[in-house]
Amino acid sequence: MRWNIEHKETWLHQTNPTAKLFLFLPMFVVIVFVHNPNVLINWAIGFTALFMLFSGYRIKHVLLFFVPFLFIFISTSSSMILFGKGETTWFHWGLIHITEESFYRGVHLGFRTLLFAIFGLMFALTTKPVLLFYSLMQQARLKPKYAYSFLAAIRLLPIMLEEFQTVHQALKVRRAAKAKGFRGKLELMKRYAIPLLSQSIRRAQRIAVAMEAKGFTNERTRTFYYEVTLGKYDVYLFVAMCVIVAVGYYMADVFPYVAIKDVR
Repeated sequence: MRWNIEHKETWLHQTNPTAKLFLFLPMFVVIVFVHNPNVLINWAIGFTALFMLFSGYRIKHVLLFFVPFLFIFISTSSSMILFGKGETTWFHWGLIHITEESFYRGVHLGFRTLLFAIFGLMFALTTKPVLLFYSLMQQARLKPKYAYSFLAAIRLLPIMLEEFQTVHQALKVRRAAKAKGFRGKLELMKRYAIPLLSQSIRRAQRIAVAMEAKGFTNERTRTFYYEVTLGKYDVYLFVAMCVIVAVGYYMADVFPYVAIKDVR
C-alpha cells in the first residue's frame, strides 16, 4: 500500500533535515515561554503563510491536514475558556464560568497548540525520512547502526499495514472477520495477532542478519550513497524564521489584537 499526495519540490524540501530539526526544536521551547497571545497569533499567521506558500502541496490538501489540529485547537482553548478561573466574569451558568482571564488564556493555549502543529506538519511534509537519517549520520554523527535500524522500522510500518489488510481479506472470505461476545472478540484478536506477529518476527530476524552481514555492528567509517550537506536554503529558512519571529514581536507591540500582554 502506498500513500502519495502530489506536490512540488520547493526550497523547503531542499533544506538540510538536521538543520531544519535544530531550527524547529528551539521554537517549541520558545513558544512554551511566550505568554503574550498577540505574539502567538502573529507567529501562527506568519508560519502558516510560510507553510502554505512553500510546502509544495495544494491548498485543499494543506487544509485537510489542518482539520484534526483545528479540532485540537478548539478543544484545548474551549476547555480553558469555559472552565477557567478569573475575576472579570463574562458569563456564568452552572459549571460554565467564562471570564476575561480564562478567555485570553484559552486563546493563548489554542494558538500555542496550533503553532506546535504547524511546525510538526512543516517538518513532516517537507522532509524525506531517508534524507533525515542520512543527514543525522553525516551532520549529527548518529551511529549508522541506529539510523539504519530506524529506517528499517519505518519501512516495516506500511508492510505491516498491507499484511493486516491481507489477513482481513482472508478472514472475510472465510466469513471469520466478525465475532460476537467477549470470547468471540478475543478469538478474533488472536486470528489477527498471531500471523502478524509471526511475520514481523521473521522479517525482523532477516533484517538483523542482513545488517550484521553488511557490517553494521562495528565502528568503522562508512561511506554514504546520499551526501547531504548544508546550503543556501538552510540560510533562507533561518532568515525567514528570524523575520517572522521579529515581525511578530513588533506587530504585537505596535498593533496588538487584545490589550492583555501576559496571560499568567
